[in-house]
Amino acid sequence: MLWDDFVNSEWHDWRGSGRSEDRLDQEEWLRWFMQQDRITAADLPGDKELNELKELRSFLFELIRHITSGEAVTANHIDHLNLWMEKSPVLRKLRTSSDHGIHISYIPANTNWTQVMAEISASFASTLEKGELSRIRICDNPDCLWVYYDDTRNRSKRYCDDKMCGNLMKVRRFRAKKKLSEPTSVNPESTNDK
Repeated sequence: MLWDDFVNSEWHDWRGSGRSEDRLDQEEWLRWFMQQDRITAADLPGDKELNELKELRSFLFELIRHITSGEAVTANHIDHLNLWMEKSPVLRKLRTSSDHGIHISYIPANTNWTQVMAEISASFASTLEKGELSRIRICDNPDCLWVYYDDTRNRSKRYCDDKMCGNLMKVRRFRAKKKLSEPTSVNPESTNDK
């Protein structure tokens, strides 16, 4: 999904070093994003577009936090999302496919970053429309904050990656439990023999 790659452009070190980086400021990551998600913009964003992209990312992340805390999407959220989607139109075109089916295609009217922001917003709006808000998650590793869509059957995924964050948190819980179960040592000098 376009929106989750975009929201995760603000990266946090999942191992707990406290290090983070804004990948929207990295040309290499932006080029990867453009290729990965078939971004229609002709070139990298300028300063104005970068500021707007960061504003959109902030809005989406706060909305995701709101959703993951169990709160309902408000009319204000919807209005704000609509403002982002209205920034650039799409053209609708009816097509036939190789299986003789008929499909509507939505073709971006522009090839600029304003269009990209509208497409990112529409991608998130489409997820909201499907009504499976409980599948939108933030990794349970407090150092990670990676946003993902839980596509497991029973919606039980707690970590963005079970091998990385899942194992790290399992080790942390084990060490904390072990530390609590260790007997406290008594300092012999602190005892008073009478």
